[in-house]
Amino acid sequence: MSERTERSEGREGMPGRHGMSEPLLHLALRVEQDIFLIRQRGREVAAAVGLEHQDQVRLATALSEVARELLRGVDGADVTFAVDRDVATGRRVLRVDLAPVRPLPEGRYEPQSGAVARLVDTLQVVTVESDTVVRMSRRVPDHAEELTPDRVAQLRAELAERAPGSALDELAAQNAQLIAALDEVRSQRDELAVLNSELQETNRGVMALYNQLTEELEETNRGVVALYAELDEKSAQLRAASESKSRFLANVSHELRAPVTAIIGLGRLLADSASDPLTGEQARQVGLIRSSAGDLLALVNELLDLAKAESGRIEPDWSDVDLRAVFGQLRGTLRALATRPEVELVVEEPPAPATVRSDEVLLAQVLRNLLHNGLKFTERGEVRLRAERRDGMWTLSVTDTGVGIPAELHERIFEEFYQVPGTTRVGGTGLGLPYARRLVALLGGTLELTSEPGRGSTFTVVLPVGGA
Repeated sequence: MSERTERSEGREGMPGRHGMSEPLLHLALRVEQDIFLIRQRGREVAAAVGLEHQDQVRLATALSEVARELLRGVDGADVTFAVDRDVATGRRVLRVDLAPVRPLPEGRYEPQSGAVARLVDTLQVVTVESDTVVRMSRRVPDHAEELTPDRVAQLRAELAERAPGSALDELAAQNAQLIAALDEVRSQRDELAVLNSELQETNRGVMALYNQLTEELEETNRGVVALYAELDEKSAQLRAASESKSRFLANVSHELRAPVTAIIGLGRLLADSASDPLTGEQARQVGLIRSSAGDLLALVNELLDLAKAESGRIEPDWSDVDLRAVFGQLRGTLRALATRPEVELVVEEPPAPATVRSDEVLLAQVLRNLLHNGLKFTERGEVRLRAERRDGMWTLSVTDTGVGIPAELHERIFEEFYQVPGTTRVGGTGLGLPYARRLVALLGGTLELTSEPGRGSTFTVVLPVGGA
């Protein structure tokens, strides 16, 4: 049995004969000619209740097929037409019951043609008042006329008065329906041929576009591959240049350190009271030599540190660092640099527990660099170092009340040898901040700047409590 053919046992609580509402029409199926009559009257009933033409033909065809099988298998059946409401959906349906004259074999019915079940909405075998009934139904369109009791009675009377046609008339009607169906099929076939032609044309256009896009994509890929090759070559050249620069800085710094140190030593000997006395002008010039040599040695040391950082040869010595000890050391060593009475150096005590996993020497070097910069570029006010701990991170900030830095220069000051315009008279090489940021990155943290012209600057070092 097909999916739409079901077997239902038990009594169905429908009123009327065989569980149906008041029937519209009763017919008897006993001889071959009755098949034509049932088909004709089934189409008339379907038209009367409002089924569309195609549904009328489908119902009539299903009736004739089932009627032919019942006539041959159980000597016919009693046929009843009625309009009911579907219990599950509440929609109106035209229901047809075919009660066999003799019991169905094994109480079952299966149509020989699987197409029968597709012609109607339901086709099932039910037990009604101890009778086995073959029941089929077709939904009535929602826009069909409402079948009130008066209208049902009127339809029943019209169907009863209507004289049945002959088998020849029904055959002619079937032929007309078949011709109409063939015309519709031919029309659909022509439309399908047009659609296929349009689809083929579209496919040709799509394939042409696809081929064009494929060629363009392949050309683009070749360009990308060539670009990547060029980028790899440039990257290799850049790495080689960076390594050469680092080696150059390291070698030059190393070679300059010895003579500069010698110059400082000679200047110290010349200024020593144990040596031959110098005139005032000579003492001043020797002091200038010693000061210039000291500046040059500081530059050489910074170049050497930067070269070591760029080459990746600085390895942090990880340990639990007590920030209180680091801050105390900075407070003592940098107080002597605060030579301006208008500038105050404030190093706050870190909150307990003041421990961070880091390299004590590198961390102190970074903070010393930031404090030293703040003292150099602040003419009045204060330079403050403070520490805060939140969400597993240490925030170490150095705040000054200096001239401030414009927003467009916040990243440039971390470039090597760059100095903010107007500050060169203070001194410096422009290497301290780039070196400090590299050291902070080695320690697993970040170094950021917040500053506005005329409102000072804040350099913030953020480090994880547990280290990198």
